[in-house]
Amino acid sequence: MWRHHTNDVLSSSCPALGLIVFLSFLSRRYEVHSSAIFGSEKDGVILMAYERPAFPPSPKPVGVIEQRMQEHYEAPSPPVALRSASSGDLQEASQPGLQQKHPQRRRGSLWKQNRTLLIMTIPGLLLLFVFAYLPMFGIIIAFKDYRASQGILGSAWVGFQNFFYLFQTDDARRIVFNTLFMNALFIVTVLVASLGIALLLHEVRHSNTWLAGFYQSTLFFPYLFSYVIINYFVFALLNTSNGLVNHLLMGLGMPVINWYASPQYWPVILTLVNLWKNAGFWSIVYLAGIIAINPEYYEAASLDGATTWQKIWYITLPLLKPLIIINVLLSIGRIFYADFGLFYQVPRNVPQLFPTTDVIDTYVYRTLTALGDVGMASAAGAFQAIVGFVLVLGSNWLVRRTDPERALF
Repeated sequence: MWRHHTNDVLSSSCPALGLIVFLSFLSRRYEVHSSAIFGSEKDGVILMAYERPAFPPSPKPVGVIEQRMQEHYEAPSPPVALRSASSGDLQEASQPGLQQKHPQRRRGSLWKQNRTLLIMTIPGLLLLFVFAYLPMFGIIIAFKDYRASQGILGSAWVGFQNFFYLFQTDDARRIVFNTLFMNALFIVTVLVASLGIALLLHEVRHSNTWLAGFYQSTLFFPYLFSYVIINYFVFALLNTSNGLVNHLLMGLGMPVINWYASPQYWPVILTLVNLWKNAGFWSIVYLAGIIAINPEYYEAASLDGATTWQKIWYITLPLLKPLIIINVLLSIGRIFYADFGLFYQVPRNVPQLFPTTDVIDTYVYRTLTALGDVGMASAAGAFQAIVGFVLVLGSNWLVRRTDPERALF
């Protein structure tokens, strides 16, 4: 499930990023560092053994759980017979850059070992090429004064004029700030809430499996709703005349609020709506990551006298760190893309709410429908894609600087 969502995010934010991550995954899987291997020859066969990374020092006194994990990391791997080799081949294996000397042999081995998996990726790559790479030809519309009668190639070339028009308007600062602020708020709230829900569901699984499955289905169900339907739910709650929230305020003796004329409340309202819709999906993603953790770690921690909170802090969260980093990096790549349905349908496109709900996508849509300026709309899309791509590269570079093993590519 998480992979489908990841591919969707990658292909929609920047197609090139999806291809980079795919190639990086394949290369990293078969990359062998000369500094991490040692070999010996026996009966014409090279025996290779891989060194595991040293276990990081524990911040607390070493107990059963730390000893188990340290033994896991320090246990030597059994030698693996790679191939029959002569003394010349053995000499090449001891030298750095061995795989660079045999690129054809490496490509052939990759195809033989993963033929079925690579064939299975062909439909996905075709979809990515047809719907993500072929349309990239239309990016030249952002640099032209597009006229339908003249076509894409026949329209006049205007350079960066469409970009200047987009950011020289009085609303440019507002829509950019709203887009960045709201998306950053969504990333933080969904991450914290989904992790908390996943941890609770993991505890429930041990006591009642049926109840845990019921909770998962209930939490995931809002993710299937369209924002058109959610718009009616929110309107039934916030309607000024007969909304449920205003009825509750009246029952408590408080004044009624005209929600659709009060923009100051809508950052919180949109955050709650986004949380209700997406937290369940991401909680299942993180729950899958928790279930994949070796239960021996938790058993050893229990023998060591660790509390539930200590298990979460010292076992669950550190082992979920790679998954969290990948999801955050992908979300950062989409930070300049606002959810059009959320910001257009839920506030009902009310002009009084534009100070806090107007984002790049809704502004471009209104400009396109009102003025028919296709060039400016294309310029906004190109700007979002380029900036998102740069943000992903920059965030991944920071992660790679601190912890290379946690980097996306």
